[in-house]
Amino acid sequence: MILCNQLEAAEESPVNLAPNISAGKYLFQAAGGCSCHTDTKNNSAFLAGGRPIETPFGTFYGTNITPDPETGIGNWSDEDFIRAMTQGLSPEGNHYFPVFPYTSFQRISRKDLLALKAYLFSLPPVRQKNLPHDLILPFGEQYAMMFWKNFVWSPEPFISNPERTESWNRGEYLAQALAHCGECHTPRNLLGALKPEMHFAGSKEGPEGELAPNITPDKETGIGSWNKVDISYFLQNGMKPDGDDVQGLMGEVIELGYQHLLEEDLDALAEYLLSLTPISNELRPDSAENSETEEY
Repeated sequence: MILCNQLEAAEESPVNLAPNISAGKYLFQAAGGCSCHTDTKNNSAFLAGGRPIETPFGTFYGTNITPDPETGIGNWSDEDFIRAMTQGLSPEGNHYFPVFPYTSFQRISRKDLLALKAYLFSLPPVRQKNLPHDLILPFGEQYAMMFWKNFVWSPEPFISNPERTESWNRGEYLAQALAHCGECHTPRNLLGALKPEMHFAGSKEGPEGELAPNITPDKETGIGSWNKVDISYFLQNGMKPDGDDVQGLMGEVIELGYQHLLEEDLDALAEYLLSLTPISNELRPDSAENSETEEY
């Protein structure tokens, strides 16, 4: 979908069959710059992992996704990468935890996934071992993940809606697949699955303990008072219509990713978000001490 005209044109030429690294970089930015894989607080190397991610199930640590062959993903084949991104499986067949949002990435097209891999493999390799996750039993066990995938997760491929505009469909692809907005902005049930009836309605238990606000167009508790320009400007500059600026992980996502998106894609995202069913869900920090953790 994203950059589809350019990528399709490339596919038509026999001399341009290799995945496009520049397109992959743009897709990487549309995915928010994968900030969970860089431990910024300790000034670690870009995408070398080690960042702690607090969740109700324990602490996960972002993994090394640089092309280092020993500690990163440098030995992954194209099919290894696609299986990881769409099925949550390691090259050895182990199940990844859904803190890695393959539950959304499985909607990304194969063409876009290969372009994304090409970009990641163009980056400098960093030798840094992954840290073991610190999880509450039984959530860290492989049998628990097998159960979760078989009985909790329901993969859904991305399918364009012919009754909607091309821009709206591009916005849905960005929000639901690449930008994986629902992974943070949708509350989860006790088993860690997204609540479909509260899609994009915000969560008090977002990544790193941050409050992820309601981004449905509800006028009282969401972004219903925002217009398309407000949303586009926010995603470029991190500034809300009331003049407040974004903090926390969302600020990193904008800096590393969304600020680089084309105007047409920002408009598409805004069009899609404002078309959603408004859901009333007021979210406030539990205390003044946590008030600065709200994303925006």
